[in-house]
This record gives sequence, C-alpha cells and structure tokens, in this order.
Amino acid sequence: MNQKISIIGVPMDLGQNRRGVDMGPSAIRYAGIIDRLEQLKLDIEDLGDIKIARPAHNNQEKVDNLRNLKEVSEGSSLLAEKVDQVVQSGAFPLVLGGDHSIAMGTLAGVAKHYENLGVIWYDAHGDLNTGESSPSGNIHGMPLAVSLGIGHEKLTNILGYAPKIKPENIVIIGARSLDEGERVLIKEKGIQVFTMHEVDKMGMPAVMEESINYLKGRTDGVHLSLDLDGLDPNEAPGVGTPVMGGLSYRESHLAMEMLAQSKMITSAEFVEVNPILDEKNKTANMAVGLMGSLLGESLL
Repeated sequence: MNQKISIIGVPMDLGQNRRGVDMGPSAIRYAGIIDRLEQLKLDIEDLGDIKIARPAHNNQEKVDNLRNLKEVSEGSSLLAEKVDQVVQSGAFPLVLGGDHSIAMGTLAGVAKHYENLGVIWYDAHGDLNTGESSPSGNIHGMPLAVSLGIGHEKLTNILGYAPKIKPENIVIIGARSLDEGERVLIKEKGIQVFTMHEVDKMGMPAVMEESINYLKGRTDGVHLSLDLDGLDPNEAPGVGTPVMGGLSYRESHLAMEMLAQSKMITSAEFVEVNPILDEKNKTANMAVGLMGSLLGESLL
C-alpha cells in the first residue's frame, strides 16, 4: 500500500433524494481522519472537495428515470479526472462521500490504470440498477452497473471508455436488500456475492478469506467501495438508506484488518455518511476507525 494518501472529498447528494449526505466529507474530516492517518506515519495530502454543481431546478427532474443525470455525470467526470491524476502521481486515492453515485467517478479514474481491477463492494445494496430497473430513479443505486458498462451512456462513458470493470472481478459483501433486476443481473453475470446469510453462516473471517483468495489470482489491483449502510443502522445510524440486520462495527474492523494484511487494496472510498441523520457524528467516527484499520492501524 502506498505511503502517500491523497484524500478527495465529494459533497454529492444528487444521486438520491435525501439531503445531508453532501456534508459527509466534512463530517469525516471533523471526526479526525487526517490526524488518525498521520499517526500511522503516512504522508497525507488533502486535495479538498470536488465542486458539485447544483441543479437549476428545484424538483429534481428525471431524464430516462435518472434523477439529476446532468449534474451527477458532470460531478463524476470531475472526480474521475482528479482520481486519475492521483493514481498517475503514485499516491493512494482515498475518496470521501457523498452518496454512492460517486463510485462511478472513482472507478473511472482508477480502472484505466489496471488490466483487471478488482472491486470489493461492501454494502447493504447491490447498486446494480439501471434507469429501466430502478424503482426510484436514484443514481446512487446504479454505480456498479454503470461501471460494468450497463446504463445511460452519459454515465457509462465517463472518461471516454467502458466498461471499467469485469463482473468476474467483483465481490459484494453484506448485501441484504436487492431489487429484482439486480438479482437477475447478479445471476446472469455470475457476480460473487456474500449476503448477510453467508456472513452469518460462515463468519466474517471465512468470508474475507474467500474474497481475498478469489480476487488475488485474477486482479492486478483492488478498489474498496464501502457504503456505511453496510453496517447495521443500530451502530451506524447516519446513512440515507438504512437496512436492519447489517454488519457489526467489530466485523467490519476485522474485514478492514484482513484487507490491510492482504496488501491488495490500491484505492478506496467511504460513502453515504449523512450527519443530519446521525447521532453525535457517530457514523463518521466509525468511518474514520475503519479507514485507520484499512490503512494499517493495529493495537500492537
């Protein structure tokens, strides 16, 4: 893992319709992410926030059942360019969200530097919807499909190429809320998924060991996309789309520690922290703790 970490904030709340998640990067910084990582003797560079344009309208228009398509596409393109520059510089991109639509930009910026980029999608949801299959039209439920080249061309063609990733290089961990179209796509593409059923049955150590072994032989880099709603809302209440029965903070710490030991993670993003829905910045503090574990923090 690179010793230089470049932090990019993305105050994006247009991929869904609940306000507040645009303050996620500020909440994570307030929770002390810079100090936490500097204690690990890492070289930290905070590149500030990507500028996200607000829609001119107030009713969040949909185009082809895609809410705020223009603004989300433009914001994702700006993020992709910044991430591309960070990877070119030899630094590790650490992206702070913002809603999960930002993963389209992160993956676009990262994947062009790898032949077979692996992705660990740590999330309650599959985020494999399209404009046709989405019940809501919220783009934060679509970034994994978009990165596979499935969806509107304004999203799939960010940075001028598609697809960004291959279905056989994806592992979804913690899923417990999948729409019908997502279930069909998972089966059709053969995507590796560890639902909460598998986590409960196998235990987190076995799930992570299988995930690491699965990706290790077939990828030349691995991106972690961690949605805080992957955790149980009793522990991480500050998220926009909470789903009961989620992963515990301790399980998630173990997952991050195992990924740190694997030395396979080459970029990461932590998304969907919404301080308006939170309790005393609890969810942002959890995000910071998990980032610390991912980047090598240990008790001894």
